[in-house]
Amino acid sequence: MRFYLAVILAIFFVSAAHAERRVALILAADDYRNVRPLKNAVNDSRTIESALKKLGFDVTTEANRDLKRMRRALEDFRDDAAGADVALIYFSGHGVEIAGDNRLLPVDADPSSLDRLKATTLLLEEVRETVTAVGKIGLVVLDACRNDPFGQSGGSESGDSKSGEGRGVVSIAPEVKGEAKPGLGRMGRAENVLFAFSAAPGQTASDGASGNSEFSAALARFLPTDGLEIRSVLTLVQQQVYDLSRGKQLPYVESGLPQLFFAAQASKDALPERDRLLLAMADVTPDLRVEVEAVAAKADMPLAPLYAALITSGGKAMAPRQRQQKLQEAADAFTKVRTDLRNFASSDPQVTALRQQAEAQLALGSFDEARALLGKAADIDGKSRDDLKTRFIERTLSEATTHYLAGGASQAQLRYDLAIEDYRKAVALYADVEGFHIPDDARYQQTLSWELIGTLETTVGHLQEAGKAYDSMVRSAEKRAAAEPDKIDHQRDLVVAQNKVADVKKTMGDSAGAIALYEQALATMKAIVEKQPTLGYLRDYAVCFNRIGDAMRISGDGPGALANYRSALKVAEFLVEKATDDDGFRRDLSVSHSKVGLALRLTNDLQSSIAEYDVSLQITEALAKKTPDDAELQRDISVSLNAIGDLQRLTGHNEKAFELYQRSVEIGRKLVSRDPGNTLWRRDLELALGKVADARNEAGDLDGALANHRSAQAIADYLAELDPDNAEWQRDLAVGHNRIGDALMSKGAKVDAAAEYQAGFAIANAQLQADPGNAQRTVDAAYSRYKLAVAGVDPSTNLKAALAMLTGLKSQGRLPGANEGWIGMIEKAMAGAGFAK
Repeated sequence: MRFYLAVILAIFFVSAAHAERRVALILAADDYRNVRPLKNAVNDSRTIESALKKLGFDVTTEANRDLKRMRRALEDFRDDAAGADVALIYFSGHGVEIAGDNRLLPVDADPSSLDRLKATTLLLEEVRETVTAVGKIGLVVLDACRNDPFGQSGGSESGDSKSGEGRGVVSIAPEVKGEAKPGLGRMGRAENVLFAFSAAPGQTASDGASGNSEFSAALARFLPTDGLEIRSVLTLVQQQVYDLSRGKQLPYVESGLPQLFFAAQASKDALPERDRLLLAMADVTPDLRVEVEAVAAKADMPLAPLYAALITSGGKAMAPRQRQQKLQEAADAFTKVRTDLRNFASSDPQVTALRQQAEAQLALGSFDEARALLGKAADIDGKSRDDLKTRFIERTLSEATTHYLAGGASQAQLRYDLAIEDYRKAVALYADVEGFHIPDDARYQQTLSWELIGTLETTVGHLQEAGKAYDSMVRSAEKRAAAEPDKIDHQRDLVVAQNKVADVKKTMGDSAGAIALYEQALATMKAIVEKQPTLGYLRDYAVCFNRIGDAMRISGDGPGALANYRSALKVAEFLVEKATDDDGFRRDLSVSHSKVGLALRLTNDLQSSIAEYDVSLQITEALAKKTPDDAELQRDISVSLNAIGDLQRLTGHNEKAFELYQRSVEIGRKLVSRDPGNTLWRRDLELALGKVADARNEAGDLDGALANHRSAQAIADYLAELDPDNAEWQRDLAVGHNRIGDALMSKGAKVDAAAEYQAGFAIANAQLQADPGNAQRTVDAAYSRYKLAVAGVDPSTNLKAALAMLTGLKSQGRLPGANEGWIGMIEKAMAGAGFAK
């Protein structure tokens, strides 16, 4: 039944479109005598005349008429076209608003006084009355808000009528400049008529630079769109002009039509990708438009690709900070692929032409069209590669480049799946020419392709695949560095590759593998600095030390971490000394002091640790005073407050610690409220809440402590579920279970506490099984066993196992200093229960 109804409706609309009488009056003026002339108004009228005739309109066109002739044209139209089904009046030329009245300017408009201007201009109300009298459906389309007619004219000016500067045969009265506003005002009474202005109320529109104004060109293009109701057609016009003007011009539509009107047949097929995007852009809120326009302006890029990325990625629903990051990511990817499309040459003119067409489609936000064109280019290269063996390498590299470009196009749309697919096609093609001599830029593109795959796989949470991609990146970078060992950039790329693989290994819990790769990167960076000791390379050198220190700290090697952190600190101090006004180097110095403080705590030198953190906090607070809205500096302050609070608690100053923790929680909550999707800030808040809970517990506020622990654990649960492969977040979850267990034990809920300890042990033990040699994981598992014993779960087995694990680490010299006291704690518990060691 639905099918037949659809057929009947389609037949009805198609038949109606052909049977109804459609009439149009076109008025145009550009040869103005007393105000600035225009170049394209009459051209626009011819373009619109052609489009309307194709749609079945009976069209009358009048160009460059004075006021008397314009009014006569309206009268003739009213008489000759009366009784039409659809009546349309189109005007292109100058339009102004005077005291709330919209007026169209004929060629003899006289601005010598305000009264003369009113007497020599046509009220838009006369146009409305005419179109209402003529047709059942009335359409008034005005490309009449063009460049300020009075801005360049004056009594002293002269020029020919086509110069764009105005003849200036009369002086423009000051009152005209003050009262006559370029652009048109809102109608506010559009009963039975649809008004379409080329610019927003009170704004002027471009006259165009290529024969037509942008508004009239868009109108002529979209009016014939099959099956779209007139308001949807005008939405396409609006967004086309808005996009091509990069947000400077947005047409205005005010509709009072009592029924639907289809300019073209109602048998609509699927709209082209560009048109679908333009319609979707119309639903974007003004606030989001401001965000998109700001990013696009900064990147000097068209608006449409950013809107496509915003809509495709679901960015409208994102938190502001996350959306800003995604828009910037899309802008960076777009500008990169645009540059690549222009820079990467092909000897095949067909491939070059297709790439150029793809660039044009990308600028329009037509990513599917661009990918299809690049696919055709790749097919041409692929066929030529098979047919012309002598050009095998050239064609292979060209095809690889095309897939690389397609990957960049998908990345600009935030379509990570398609981007990964194309980058993998590119690296597969590079593998086909392995062993051949190929240009260095192609080798670099191969390395970069693997890096992009690794980055995108990390983004979508596939750490195993990211690690494999970064491994391949290292091998590719090693070959480039070995081929030209004197090129510093090649060596620097190798450092980047080694660090990326190490980062993934560290995240997945392979501390030993991460440290080995970080140390390789450090050695490479040291060689670079010895050859070229620039400040930038020295900073990279310090970062290498910090990366090694971080990995050693996580593995439980406090002394090793301290040594590397101190090496990084020396470099940071040198950089601040050499560049005293560089706040970036000062922030690096703050971070280095905090890292040294953390390592000193691990070695049980608490007073020295407090001193380092105090220095770090002083530097950060000074920087934050200069830029109070810098979220990263606020986070640095929060981290330092937590660290100093920990040390104050350890040295017996619980009240002072509580104050510091509370300040950290306040900062954390503000940051998370700014960007709920920022996992780093969420974790900071989780840790700070846990610390407040510890301080409450020591103060005897057991209920408050338990409430804070549960709030922290809710965040830990969220993060652990978000990325199960993140070893650090899994450890947070285990620690959180133990802390809730402690709080429950303090309240006498032993059974509930045992359940929490069991949950914590399950996570800690699974992590230890994944990396048996990891000292920190061994300590975590031992602690969980101790807690189970305290809660009455198989005390003998758990205490003995915990003691064996800790004494084993101590005999190897790998037990962190902060945990050495645990051995005595366990031995005391065993003695109290009567268990033998």
